[in-house]
Amino acid sequence: SALSVPEKRQKENENSMKKANDDYELRDEYDLSQMQIMPKGRYAPERRAGRNIVVLDPDVAQAFPTDEAVNKVLRLLLEASRIPAKAVR
Repeated sequence: SALSVPEKRQKENENSMKKANDDYELRDEYDLSQMQIMPKGRYAPERRAGRNIVVLDPDVAQAFPTDEAVNKVLRLLLEASRIPAKAVR
């Protein structure tokens, strides 16, 4: 049974699509340890500028695990900075 020209093209397209999708493995020569990790999304430094998003270091995040905890401590620091020096003595 001979295939018509459109049928041949369709079959070729199906085969080429399968080949492209089946080969989705990283090659062994790629050294992932040498790849630079780029921050993406809303936490990328260029997207945080001018906004109220701050990324905490792991040790700080462990000490202050919620937004409320961070805000409470920062407000306390702001309040403490307003106390006149002679009142502390």
